[in-house]
Amino acid sequence: MAYKKDLDLEIKWQKLLRLLEELLDKKPKDLNAVLFLIGVQELGKGIRNFSKEEKQDLMHIATCKILSYSGFYELEGLDEEGWPHWKKSNNIPSLSLMDQEKLIKMNAIEYFERELQLNV
Repeated sequence: MAYKKDLDLEIKWQKLLRLLEELLDKKPKDLNAVLFLIGVQELGKGIRNFSKEEKQDLMHIATCKILSYSGFYELEGLDEEGWPHWKKSNNIPSLSLMDQEKLIKMNAIEYFERELQLNV
């Protein structure tokens, strides 16, 4: 049963990457690239050159946003520069790296389905 769930997740993940490639004319190379895209979308200031630190912050914003779907984070608000800040609302269970990646992929797919109405 777990194998089928993993296979279904991977099929949806690959479909998401293809949809993003169609939208962006470039396929995101990995999960970090998808998180970066979500972070840019959530910041809402458009595409520009970001510093290395800002890129890390964008990926953090994305991670908090998508994990909010599972009840682990909630939005506190925006700072004076318009960057969202999140607070942990529930402890994230101790997971293997593989299970962490599955959780993030699952929630990233949900993000694009909910926020951008993509049919993944």
